[in-house]
Amino acid sequence: MITEVNSYVHFHGAPAKGKILMVASSPSVSKQTGWPIGFWAAELTHPLRVFQEAGYDVELVSTEGGKLEMDGYSNPTDASGYSAHDIISLGYMQQKSFNDMLANTKKLTEVDAKNYNAIFLVGGQGPMYTFKGNKDLEKLFVEFYEAGKPSSAVCHSTTLLLDAKKSNGELLVKGKTWTGFADAEEEFADKAVGMKIQPYRIEDEAKKIAGTTFKVAAPFSSYAIQDGNLITGQQQNSGAAAAELVVKALNK
Repeated sequence: MITEVNSYVHFHGAPAKGKILMVASSPSVSKQTGWPIGFWAAELTHPLRVFQEAGYDVELVSTEGGKLEMDGYSNPTDASGYSAHDIISLGYMQQKSFNDMLANTKKLTEVDAKNYNAIFLVGGQGPMYTFKGNKDLEKLFVEFYEAGKPSSAVCHSTTLLLDAKKSNGELLVKGKTWTGFADAEEEFADKAVGMKIQPYRIEDEAKKIAGTTFKVAAPFSSYAIQDGNLITGQQQNSGAAAAELVVKALNK
């Protein structure tokens, strides 16, 4: 039996195919735990690698602009060792261009959706506070979605979809199948640190919404769903899978 695998990898110096907008949480403080919170490293770096290898430029913006901070447990150099296996994030952290990107982001209200081919929301603990009820981000995400562009969110960034409404007033997720951080994963995290980490649970809230289908796979498995141009990933191990669906949609 012969098996061949062939996929495109953008070569150095080749012109970009387009531009993808990534949105991350600005630094905040959890009202639940008192921890400093922000974005989850792998949910930025793993999709970023997929987008760059596919030939797309990426611009990173944030909820408030300025310098971004990754969640401590997501930092591969953190003393906890929780993300020590994340060599993709560790590699990016050695690049000046990556650190410069984190050091000075535009605020999301400063960009025009017309200049980008897709949008990708980075998760982490911050979005539970900075994305939830953020009307500017809801408007931006819906603008991409209604323009037929791939519109993606992973992990806790999917909290935006609990409230985001289309221009006709309907919830964007009405009639859609999607995913996000699972209750079972919240239970695992809570037990690991000995306290309730999040102020609410996305799966619980999603299942209160009539006319939508929220699905999860085995805890911490790579799981992403595409339903039309809405693309969602379950948690930090799903960012690359969601990004690959974005690229596939752009290459159609």
